[in-house]
Amino acid sequence: MAHPLVRLADGTVMQVGPLTGTQVWSVPGRSHRPLDRAQVPHEALEPGAASRLCAFCSDRYLETTPEKSRLVRTPDGARIDRRRLASHLFDDVAQVRRFANLFEIVSTTSWRVNHGFIPSADTVAWATAYLAEPEGEAHVRDLLHHRATSAGVVAPAAGDAAALLEATVDLLAGSHDVVVARRHVVDGATHTDRLASAGTLTPAEHADFIAFTVDTLADLYARQPAARYVAVFQNWLREAGASFEHLHKQLVAIDANGPQLQREAGMLREDPLLYQRAVVDLARGDRLVIAANDHAVALAGVGHRYPGVEVYSTSDRQLPWEHTPQEMRGFSDLLHAVHAATGPAVPTNEEWHHRPPELAAPMPWRAVIKWRVHVPAGFEGGTKIYVNTIDPWTVRERVVTELLALREEGAVAPLRIGDEVTAADLRLRYA
Repeated sequence: MAHPLVRLADGTVMQVGPLTGTQVWSVPGRSHRPLDRAQVPHEALEPGAASRLCAFCSDRYLETTPEKSRLVRTPDGARIDRRRLASHLFDDVAQVRRFANLFEIVSTTSWRVNHGFIPSADTVAWATAYLAEPEGEAHVRDLLHHRATSAGVVAPAAGDAAALLEATVDLLAGSHDVVVARRHVVDGATHTDRLASAGTLTPAEHADFIAFTVDTLADLYARQPAARYVAVFQNWLREAGASFEHLHKQLVAIDANGPQLQREAGMLREDPLLYQRAVVDLARGDRLVIAANDHAVALAGVGHRYPGVEVYSTSDRQLPWEHTPQEMRGFSDLLHAVHAATGPAVPTNEEWHHRPPELAAPMPWRAVIKWRVHVPAGFEGGTKIYVNTIDPWTVRERVVTELLALREEGAVAPLRIGDEVTAADLRLRYA
């Protein structure tokens, strides 16, 4: 097999994704241009406006579906409150909150019709209690009316209590959830362009965000038995597909393993050490290692359509929710550092990859952060060869440089950067 990363005599870098087989070219003269920055309106914020800029903000909780859970921090520590009623939504401010996507990719109706899904008794009890409050019934009716208007369907009639309960149960039992961080803009912001990205959180805040997402991931698998995989992703800024420029992740349960997961499972049957040999050892040999801590390693990605950084857990545990708190924190810290080095003005996608619980093949938990700094055009569509404007070595150089500065400022958790990374850091223990 040819080496997946080759620099030609003219400087062109030819890449083949070791896991995907995607072919990518990086053309000389383009890789050192400045990163494209999103155009965010620079408008003055009136006092109090920071908490009501979009439907995900803390003054507008009633514009999202009923809250499945929230993380609250108190002087005594953190706690997760589940299934708030409408009358208690504004009792405090959530550091992170979870609710169903009003416009699901895979609807509860689909799970019921195609897989015989029956919502749990506690979900039905929650729906009943929610509707028993006048503010709860008004909240749900407003949401269902909005969805009916947007999707061209009929909302439950005003006097049809049974239809309203059924629609509410379906809403609460959904398997497409949104996990939202508290801030829209950084604390103390005076203008709308001071957006709060993953990298502007403190390492501790980001750890809360990641742990809460993992809690949601485990719960979706537990509550949707027919789910074969739960996709986890984060779109940051509109150029990367975000509906709101407010930090959030989405989790979508699906009833199939996608082509990429099937491909990797097939490759793992031939080589259980696939990720060590094809990814980490490649990064070590080609000097693409960016940083590491005791529980994770970050690498410049090879063969991505967009410039990318990959963060791998080095734990011997594979499922995210089986990681120890220390392992999860280490993974979060490195992911946070990559986002901080990228900066809040760069559109990004964060994709999680994990082993489906039903799959026997060993897979490590990993995340890929992709910089959405260009738009694929006709050449890519016609040839399936993708032009990535920044080659992996330049990605490494840029992120390492930024991380050194951030560490000096104390803005990221302790980590080893660039040549400080040891051979022990580069050992994946998943298999």
